[in-house]
Amino acid sequence: MAAPRKVTRASPHYVGDVQRQLRHGYGIYVYANSFFRYEGEWKDGKKHGHGKLLFRDGSYYEGEFVRGEITGNGRRYWAALGNTYSGEFQDGELHGHGLMKCQDGGRYEGEFVFGIREGYGLLIDKDGQTYSGALHNNKKHGDGQMTLQNGDHYEGNWVLDQRQGHGVLHCVDGTIYEGQWRNDVFSGQGTMIHCSGVIYDGPWINGRPADVAKSLAISGDDVIEVVQGVPATFHVQLRKEDGAIAENENGRVLRISAGIKHIPSVKSQTTNILELIEDFEEKPFQTPFGYECISYPLSYVTEEKQAQDNSDPSVMEVEASSAQQPPSSDHKTGEDPSNRQDEYPQISVDDEDTSLPPPNKRAQMGQVSFEGVMFVPPPARFLHLLESNDKTRKKTSGKLAGEKTEKMTVSQEKIEDSRSETLNKERKGKRESLTSDMNTARTGDYVVMVEDVTSPPFLGFTLPTAFKLVRIVPEKSKGKTNRKSETLLVPTVN
Repeated sequence: MAAPRKVTRASPHYVGDVQRQLRHGYGIYVYANSFFRYEGEWKDGKKHGHGKLLFRDGSYYEGEFVRGEITGNGRRYWAALGNTYSGEFQDGELHGHGLMKCQDGGRYEGEFVFGIREGYGLLIDKDGQTYSGALHNNKKHGDGQMTLQNGDHYEGNWVLDQRQGHGVLHCVDGTIYEGQWRNDVFSGQGTMIHCSGVIYDGPWINGRPADVAKSLAISGDDVIEVVQGVPATFHVQLRKEDGAIAENENGRVLRISAGIKHIPSVKSQTTNILELIEDFEEKPFQTPFGYECISYPLSYVTEEKQAQDNSDPSVMEVEASSAQQPPSSDHKTGEDPSNRQDEYPQISVDDEDTSLPPPNKRAQMGQVSFEGVMFVPPPARFLHLLESNDKTRKKTSGKLAGEKTEKMTVSQEKIEDSRSETLNKERKGKRESLTSDMNTARTGDYVVMVEDVTSPPFLGFTLPTAFKLVRIVPEKSKGKTNRKSETLLVPTVN
């Protein structure tokens, strides 16, 4: 029969079981410096088994001890920080798998190597950002994925807490980037599918695209001539800083519009409220040609409409009933127009103009073609501008005609006899011209503009508007002109 265990006080600082003059069994020990206090199991004079080590500041460890060392599973609490750790220990260090909870809300669950986060783990910081993956020396290092505070999600490679190498970023707004990273930003070759629909595939430097479009350009001569009543095609290029076409960019949304030179009308002192409202709605805009313009309405003709009769100008008009039905799909991309961004924007024009403006287009390999563009017959509010435009253009020719008349040697009698015939011809010509102008745009000078209306702007940058002078000329000035659309050749950009 085993001898009964003897309980005695082995020293002034220990109360508990002893065996062979050694602390053995359960006991309480207060260290000489009174900073530590141990309550738990002992074996052969050493803390062994389950116990609790308390600190004077309120911190403590509770768990397994092996031969006097904190080893095994346990729980550690730091009073000064409010942090707790539950998991494996070795020789007093966090070692193995464990869960660390911080007072600020952060937490880590994963592998430790002698107090350092090392291996695989799940890290949630105080801001709610979540990382799961490889760690080294307390830092994200290796393959891992992270959900940021704003909801963006990254999956890829990390080096010392920074995204570096290959990775994929899914943004909350729908933007996706896949490619190379360096120092936590896009750097190297990468592809971005922007939430606006713009796709850029090329090099990146310090988080910004290095080979992206910087400007828009409308191809063609300095002044493009368009035959009156004939639809025209305008080719637009997205150009890089060096002038080359940005072929690595797709999806940017462009809008075409037109303007006519603004000539302020003289208002009397009794200007009514309707005139003031009209002036407000028709606010002029500046052009690079040294004068202001106001918007002039455009329309468009579909390829099907042009194919009906390429020789009859009457088929070039866009009927309101057919213009309100957009094409079922883009003949190049097969894209459903109902999914396009602002494909059919409305413009403010008089009630007499019921046609729709040309649809917006998305760039493909840095280029866009606006086909079948028509200048609509002039609404009444533009007639005074067109007449002023015509007078300005004819002033020079009028001076030349006057000089020629002074040098004429024909007798006055013959001139008088022919005057009546000349006046009749002029009146007939004016009547024919007026009839023609009722169905087509007036001849003269206009301004065509192409704007970047991508929404939201690609990486916060909108390309500057491109301008081009357009001159509408009567058909006879072009000789035997084919009634097909005026196609502007695209110059080769080296």
